Amino acid sequence: MTSSDERLSGLEVYLVGGAVRDRLLGRPVTERDWVVVGATPESMLDRGFRPVGRDFPVFLHPDSHEEYALARTERKTGPGYHGFTVHAAPQVTLEQDLQRRDLTVNAMAQTPDGQLVDPMGGREDLLQRTLRHVSEAFAEDPVRILRLARFTARYAPLGFRPANETMRLCCQMVSSGEVDNLVPERVWQEWSRALMESCPQAFLQVLKDCGALHRLAPALANLLETDAGERALGALTEACHRQMPLAVRFAVLTADLCREQEPTTAGNALQALCQRYRVPQPCAELAQRLGRWHDTFERAPEAGAEPMLSLLEAVDGFRQGERFDTFLLAAQCRSAAAGDEGVRRGERAAGLLQRARDAAAPVTGAPFAAEGLSGPAIGQAVRKERLRRIEDVVADHRNQAGAVPGKH
Repeated sequence: MTSSDERLSGLEVYLVGGAVRDRLLGRPVTERDWVVVGATPESMLDRGFRPVGRDFPVFLHPDSHEEYALARTERKTGPGYHGFTVHAAPQVTLEQDLQRRDLTVNAMAQTPDGQLVDPMGGREDLLQRTLRHVSEAFAEDPVRILRLARFTARYAPLGFRPANETMRLCCQMVSSGEVDNLVPERVWQEWSRALMESCPQAFLQVLKDCGALHRLAPALANLLETDAGERALGALTEACHRQMPLAVRFAVLTADLCREQEPTTAGNALQALCQRYRVPQPCAELAQRLGRWHDTFERAPEAGAEPMLSLLEAVDGFRQGERFDTFLLAAQCRSAAAGDEGVRRGERAAGLLQRARDAAAPVTGAPFAAEGLSGPAIGQAVRKERLRRIEDVVADHRNQAGAVPGKH
């Protein structure tokens, strides 16, 4: 018997949650969570487990580092995500622990030898491709609306959808004001995870259908009802297809909000959204730059050197190459939402801007300082030389575009 087996010897342990769900779906299991029935915190510590739970007893296995939580129940004591009292005791049964979970597909367990424990009917809902709440206690935690939407985003390609009665319950949670108790950090945590799923549009649709999107992000909800919103969703689809990082996905979805004034702030609706949910700076900055400069990006082949230089300066193209590259990725996804012609337009613009940046980036102030210039004059000289080099790139591009095929 291995040391890992010895630590678990005598414990009533069950694999629970996502690992069971994904195993039954034939999907890769990336992490495993366990529930321990009949144990105490002291007995877990005696076996060498390390406590990590702040609000309830959760322990890390000292060898595998997987989480082992004591079976527990919850009781609603106040509004919002933190308004719960947790009860963990040896008398709590596995079924009682599973009963407190959000969706039936997440409320299944397996014994170490693979026997399924499914008191809530999760396996049948997997077969029916249905995301259904376990009990009316679902309505006590507004985070569960976000989780329902996120799981829909993950499993929509497999045909999953929320159950009608679960959506009705979500609507009641919104109308009762429970969703207003969500803390900003948790909203962004679920939102960012959903954006990285295979179909984040489904996340937004669930929130829209139950009214939560209008409460959490009213400007975005209004945008998605317009033609610009349709283009934003198309750009998000393209970003997912191209497996873009989080910053690109957030930017293509929200960039048009920078054109909308937010009456409650001094800035625009995008700034208000990012401030409200404490969106990480790389995501917020890329969205702002994309909203402000995408039109110039698309016009680059016809715009001339001055607008291209202004764009390169605005997106920090000379100092932060990685930021510039990410901007080009986002801009191309946004252009591609217009179809094949948009794809070609985006590729042409990105290629031209890349050549312009490569031509102008080597220009520094050192030679001008050596000539005796100082202060603002150096910056002006650098910009003038960069502009000249970009003009050469533009002229070369136009010559090539106007050349007769087969002649040089």
